[in-house]
Amino acid sequence: MNPENAPPEKQQPSPKPGRSVSIFRKRIQKFRRIRRGYYSFVVLIAAYIISFFLPILINNKAIVVRYNGSFYFPVLKYHSSAEFGQPGVGEPDYRQLRNAFRQENAGNWALLPPYPYSPTESLLDLPGSAPHRPSLQHLMGTDDRARDVFARLAYGFNVSLTFALIVLVFTESIGVLAGALLGYYGGKIDILGLRLIEIWSSLPFLYTIIIVSSILVPIYLPGRTLVLQPSFWLLIVILVAFDWMGITYYIRGEFYREKAKDYVGAAIAMGVSDLSIMIRHILPNSLTPLVSFAPFVIVGNITALVALDFLGFGLPPPTPSWGELIGQGLDYLSGTESKWWLVFSPLSVMFLTLLLIVFIGEAVREAFDPREHSRLR
Repeated sequence: MNPENAPPEKQQPSPKPGRSVSIFRKRIQKFRRIRRGYYSFVVLIAAYIISFFLPILINNKAIVVRYNGSFYFPVLKYHSSAEFGQPGVGEPDYRQLRNAFRQENAGNWALLPPYPYSPTESLLDLPGSAPHRPSLQHLMGTDDRARDVFARLAYGFNVSLTFALIVLVFTESIGVLAGALLGYYGGKIDILGLRLIEIWSSLPFLYTIIIVSSILVPIYLPGRTLVLQPSFWLLIVILVAFDWMGITYYIRGEFYREKAKDYVGAAIAMGVSDLSIMIRHILPNSLTPLVSFAPFVIVGNITALVALDFLGFGLPPPTPSWGELIGQGLDYLSGTESKWWLVFSPLSVMFLTLLLIVFIGEAVREAFDPREHSRLR
């Protein structure tokens, strides 16, 4: 066939342009592909959410009590022994109450949590002297005050992670604000701000926090005197006062780099305010170090709380604490009979928790690597 008379080839339709994907979404997809970090994130988040339901999972108070046709909810409201026809003063022992109802077989019943022991309850009816060894009833034994170790570790997980997250939010907020101001305005503000940060960071953190947390501050009010002791929120304030400086240097450097780019100059030429430029334009492009370092900051916060509890300057008793249990275990390591579970249990839980967070941090750092999705490629 003559090529000149050949029928023209059917023109193929050009493929439709694909939907553009933002850099942030690409980073999230990359994070999900890093299985070790992604699964660690899922496990940690699931465990943290479950920890808020511990009062109905691990507790010595009944969830529901049916007595003489009426329903009571002791986990939500205090009820005395007399309300259930039991002798004694104060709140009843709901484990004994459940057994009594079963023996009476009068239609009354009590629904207890799956693990019916409280982290602050001293189990004085156990045979022998505390600490007690692990058993089927008490999975990780009891401490020196006959309190269930598994219950204290479970509640301590919620306390430790909540503490670390709150400190993270406040430190990152203050650090971002300070770093943004220093990096954007520069000049004398930057020089003066850096000198103040260097002076403040030269203070010995551990000694300062021990001194401050050990001081009892009396507050005199009309008719009474309050004593400000180391507490959850006081320790947060102290840690935030020292931890915010780390992220400040990174955000300052990011703002210095971004403010020299053309889009910032264009925004300034259009009359956009400094606050709007900092928040809407520069800050979204400066969050990589903030996100990358967040998991490792959480690790540092948990470790700091455990160290303070171990030294006796942390949360007030009887707050469930990993550090306090570790301190007990070290006291019982020497002697004729070692109480190994008091050291092994909290260290194992702490190790697994920090390991999950480190895996998350490594995956986040790799996913948010600025060289991975550079706009220049």
